Amino acid sequence: MRALAQFVMRGPLQAGAVAAIAMTVPLLFWVGAAVVGLVILRLGISQGLSIGLWALLPGLGWAWVGQDPTAVSVLLLVMVMAAVLRASLSWQKALLSGAGLTLVMGALLPILYSGLLDQLVQAGVEFYQSYEVEAPVAGGQLETVIRETMVASMAGMFLAMGIGMTMLARSWQAGLDNPGGFQREFHSLRLSVPVALGCVLAIVAGPYLGLNALLLAWAAGLPLFLAALGLVHGVVALRGMGSHWLVMFYVALMLLGPSLMFLLLVVAFVDSWLDIRGRIKSSGSAE
Repeated sequence: MRALAQFVMRGPLQAGAVAAIAMTVPLLFWVGAAVVGLVILRLGISQGLSIGLWALLPGLGWAWVGQDPTAVSVLLLVMVMAAVLRASLSWQKALLSGAGLTLVMGALLPILYSGLLDQLVQAGVEFYQSYEVEAPVAGGQLETVIRETMVASMAGMFLAMGIGMTMLARSWQAGLDNPGGFQREFHSLRLSVPVALGCVLAIVAGPYLGLNALLLAWAAGLPLFLAALGLVHGVVALRGMGSHWLVMFYVALMLLGPSLMFLLLVVAFVDSWLDIRGRIKSSGSAE
């Protein structure tokens, strides 16, 4: 990956070619998005936009002809988050910008891809009918629930991949300019109290706002979840614990799934108030 980053940074021709080819090849769009993010972070927004245009064209082709908005959605998210991160040097602001764009995408998906969603909803309804699963709601309400779930899942996965590719681009930049810089940023990732409180309120109040509650949960929950992961990595580093603790943590995350994820959201919210890593540093200095 470092060799790829070095090649891309040789000039706009190399960066544009890699981004466009990667966005054209199925399942490699994430490379193109990360390349555009790297250019924005390292060379500036204007140059990043020029390279992003070359990547955007095949992404729009997949979205229009192939009826698959994944590539172009992830690219747009990476471009926005990378631009905000470069301008503000704040992961919190970058994550919030991505969450806001995700809500917009969630609102546009039923308009731009109504046919695709109709197919997914029909498949969901047939699942209940074929397996004789008792539906939690009846009639048209079932279709509404499935449609909202599909929209939220699609937009939420776009955001998750966009965050991942922005982090990959940042790690490439750190490898070229500031070795270890991305690790320090991730280990110190922490939401402010107002932002953490707003995320929690959005998750809790979602079902009562008349909006897509699951989409709100995705958009508001992912920043908290990333902050929790940063806390875990930061504590492990501060305590001098081995990497095997992180392996055990991620194994537990895969096994326990939603239960541990919910606990992580709570821990991230508490950390925004208590600054757990700061307390560990203070106690270590006192010793």
